[in-house]
Amino acid sequence: QAQLIESGGGLVQAGGSLRVSCAASGHTFSSSAMGWFRQAPGKEHEFVASITWSGGDTYYADSVKGRFTISRDNAKNMVFLQMNSLKPEDTAVYYCAARRSRWIATKWSDYDSWGQGTQVTVSS
Repeated sequence: QAQLIESGGGLVQAGGSLRVSCAASGHTFSSSAMGWFRQAPGKEHEFVASITWSGGDTYYADSVKGRFTISRDNAKNMVFLQMNSLKPEDTAVYYCAARRSRWIATKWSDYDSWGQGTQVTVSS
């Protein structure tokens, strides 16, 4: 099972940018699709973005399309989420997730490992 550690969360004003990172270990990172999810208080986990094992394909939730970019560095076992034009409704705990498959998935249960999360707060 993969160990995933997120970093880079924080407080930012609406319209600002933030990049969250995820360091992975304990599994074959370069063969794993990766994803980002978020959870706001009192809500279910929400899919944000996913990327294939090679980085050649990505998929985004409609709510973040055009504002967020997922990327990965297989040499460093890292995955990133660049968040631009942030809105107060983006406030949530952001989780990195890994799956044994190479291909994109959008459900929390499609993934096999999850990090502890990093808080992102967007003030209005």
